[in-house]
This record gives sequence, structure tokens and C-alpha cells, in this order.
Amino acid sequence: MLRLVLPLLMTLTATPAAADVVVFAAASLKTALDEVAQQFQAATGETVVISYAGSNTLARQILEGAPADLYVSAAENWMDLLEEQAGVAARRDLLGNRLVLVAPAGAPGMADGRAGGEIGPEFPLMERLGGARLSMALVEAVPAGQYGRAALESLGFWEHVKDQVAQSDNVRAALTLVARAELPLGIVYETDARAEPGVQTLGFFAEALHPPIRYPVALLSAEKPSARTFYDHLSAEAAAGIFQNHGFQLLPAEAD
Repeated sequence: MLRLVLPLLMTLTATPAAADVVVFAAASLKTALDEVAQQFQAATGETVVISYAGSNTLARQILEGAPADLYVSAAENWMDLLEEQAGVAARRDLLGNRLVLVAPAGAPGMADGRAGGEIGPEFPLMERLGGARLSMALVEAVPAGQYGRAALESLGFWEHVKDQVAQSDNVRAALTLVARAELPLGIVYETDARAEPGVQTLGFFAEALHPPIRYPVALLSAEKPSARTFYDHLSAEAAAGIFQNHGFQLLPAEAD
């Protein structure tokens, strides 16, 4: 399997030293979370810096001492590891998502009667690849890649396609390779596909094919009031509306 290393995605609305809140968040949240942060800043005047990457990379950086106030993961296992090794002040499940198969927008021969429907074992994946590579996030470490591999295993595709997988460090990097038509197909989150006009969705993977996709958020320390305020804001009605508009599923509120 080929691994493609792309630069860390980062959004900076201020320098980290000047920020009221520093957030480390899964790359798939970028479009929606940037909007939520802008809304928060407009309402409170407090600055938010968000660094985006694969959930695995961010968890390890925090464990190595990176100065984050909040961590938003695309999978519970990396949050569990962080909580076990470093502890958190508060934690809750925030959002859900689902996996889709995408192709470059307007790619010839891709659209058919099944476009947008459920990807089943009869889907001609190898035929659609035509000997090219399938774009995915790291299948052993990044949540989108782990979910994608599980789905392919459930459908009986993995053994056939595993040597044609091009792995990227995060799901947005995997998406970019398809949007640029450098690769013919990719497995990403539905929200990624909605945010990128350069791709078309061929179908979705049923939730039963992989572990539930959950985005937990953690407040890493209770010492900074502005961080707690932003943590609470992520579950507020205004933020929920933004997440829904970008295709995320809202999860029932729970006590910290």
C-alpha cells in the first residue's frame, strides 16, 4: 500500500500565544468548525486557533505536551487513549457522520443509476478503479481510514483492493487527491464530499459495515474559562445548526 504524506492542515485565526482558545480537531471538521469558531468569536470577542490533522496525530501531539485546550477526535479510541494517559476535565460525544465513495466531479462513466445509493457487495469497485489506486486516510491509524477498511472488509473487497490503496495522513488529504483527479476513487466522510465541489458521491456505506462514527470532544483543563465557554458553545443551538448544515449528525446531549 502506498502512503502519501501531505502537510498538516491548519487554520490560524490568531497566533497560538495570543489565542483565548486553542483547539486540536480532526481534519474532517474543518469547514464546519471554522464557521462555528467564527460565530463564537463574533459573539464573544474571544479568539480561537484551530489546528487540523488526523485524530491520531493530534492525540499524540497533546500527549507530547502540545498546548491545546480542546481536542475533537473523529473516533472514540483516540479520545479514550488521551483520557487514559493524560486525563480530561470534561468529555462528551458531539457528532456523527457516515462514509461515502467519491469520484472526481464530472468523471466520465462514473454516474449511473446507483449513484448516491448504498454501496453493496455487487458494486464493481475493482472495475471502477481500473488498476488505479483508491484514496483513503491511513487505514491503521486515522479514523476515516479505519472505518473505511472495516467497511471494505465487511463487503469482501479488502483482500482484492488492499494493494491498490493510497494512504494519506488525514481524510481531507485523501479527498484532495480525488478532487484533483489524481486518483479515480476515494473513501471519505459524507461531510467532506459535501464541502468539496471537485468530487461527486457515488454511494454510501451502511453504518452496519463499520463501527459507529462518533466525534467526541474533550475539555483538556478546567483552568481556562474561555476554553470551557467554547466547549459548551459546541453543543449550543447555534453551533448545532451549523454542524447540521454541513451534514453532520447531532447526537443526544449527555452530562459531562
